[in-house]
Amino acid sequence: MSAFLLAENLGYQTPDGRSLFTDLTLSFGAERTGLIGRNGVGKTTLLKLLLGEIQPQSGHVHRQGRIGVLSQEVRPSPGATVADQMGIADGLARLDRIADGQASEDDLAQADWALETRIAEALAATGLNDLDLRQPLSALSGGEVTRLSLAGLLLDAPDTLVLDEPTNNLDAGARDLVTRILGDWRGGAIVISHDRALLRCMDRIVELSSLGARIYGGNWDVYKAQRDHERETAERELASAERATKQLERSLQQARERKQKRDASGKRGRASRSHGKSLYDGRKERSESSHGRQHVVSDRLRQQADENLAEKRRAVERLRHLRLALPSADLSAGKMVLGFDHLHWQTPGGKAVLSDLSFTIVGPERIAVTGPNGVGKTTLIKLAGGELAPSAGTVRRFVGAAMLDQKAALLHPDETIVENFARLHPAAGKNAGRAVLARFLFRAEAAEVPVGQLSGGETLRAALACTLGGPAPPQLLILDEPTNHLDLESIAAIEAALVDYDGALLVVSHDRDFLDAIGIERVIEL
Repeated sequence: MSAFLLAENLGYQTPDGRSLFTDLTLSFGAERTGLIGRNGVGKTTLLKLLLGEIQPQSGHVHRQGRIGVLSQEVRPSPGATVADQMGIADGLARLDRIADGQASEDDLAQADWALETRIAEALAATGLNDLDLRQPLSALSGGEVTRLSLAGLLLDAPDTLVLDEPTNNLDAGARDLVTRILGDWRGGAIVISHDRALLRCMDRIVELSSLGARIYGGNWDVYKAQRDHERETAERELASAERATKQLERSLQQARERKQKRDASGKRGRASRSHGKSLYDGRKERSESSHGRQHVVSDRLRQQADENLAEKRRAVERLRHLRLALPSADLSAGKMVLGFDHLHWQTPGGKAVLSDLSFTIVGPERIAVTGPNGVGKTTLIKLAGGELAPSAGTVRRFVGAAMLDQKAALLHPDETIVENFARLHPAAGKNAGRAVLARFLFRAEAAEVPVGQLSGGETLRAALACTLGGPAPPQLLILDEPTNHLDLESIAAIEAALVDYDGALLVVSHDRDFLDAIGIERVIEL
């Protein structure tokens, strides 16, 4: 089938002059495409260009067929109902007029007699079977609105679905539902996502970078295997380039030493006048001419070796995940970390959120808190961190703890990274703080950037640096949805950092791949 969307020789710059795309050509047909890349590389901008919401500075976008769009955030109009959000209000009103005997000729001609059946099927597919179509949209949770919007798309059955981070802020059950719908979809689909389970439903992966777009046939697992192979190849080629550069330097040094010996021998011979001075002067002139040529060749070889080495290092830097040498939290296996004893918590209005909850954390355990949205996961970790007091029961804390949410609230956005570190660790010296931040890839000027100007992944990495890099790292780290809004490279970096942490972890996350990667040992399901 021919492409539903074709981007041809696209060029686009941001308002501040940063080039996102240069001569970019991509086509999208009846396959499911996962669109990935670092935050800020232009994924959402590309979608806007494809949909005609913004215009390219050069090139063209060709469209055919109908396109259905699920945005990251749905902002309903005041008074909008479930039917309005699904785009079926007019169709239902037409059927109501027909049922009441008030139909016009247009109503009878345009009536969709199967509409109610198709609505029921779409709502069932998205887990919203019992939803009242006249219910105000404002009464629904964010996750329910996302699923409702997806139901509207299924009902409309476009040729191409365009989904921008469709599983953000959804609980595990809703994520599974979206994944299942995409897995069964047989039209075209373009999906921006960092949800690896969802990316496993894709037919191909398109990775955007500053170099353009690269297409990988297959789903996330196929892509990852190929990227891992590329990483291993890049590491080997870097090691080979480093060996070649050292060998070249040794060869050039040996050549310099041989010349120095010849020159010294010639000077001694001329001084002793054992042969005519003209003979030695001729030899000296030929030697200097030869040395000049060798010097040019040496410079050229050294430049080529340096360029090759720099290229290999750039390739490895693009592919290498963040690995950290973290100071030990010094938490023994039998040490009591945290205890909840018959804990209850209710809202100021009296609604019970947690009831008779008891559990303990001992030693460097790694525990996940899971469950549907609204059951009290964030409440639990706020109680664990001391931000909330229980309505009844007891929270016992035995070690120092630090809590990181997805917004990294412990950092002041108007302060630089190095200023935040100094504020949180006043006893640490300036050089020690710089060394810590460098290990988290905030070197030199990068540490002087205000936190408010960082991307989501950079902000969380800075928070980890300021939390785990102090003289005495906390023995309990509490994380609330740490991977929301992060790109895949940032998630991989955070996973690598947490693997090296030897304290206890209490984590709220709907991302099963993330929980598997950091070695979760026990699950508390609410």
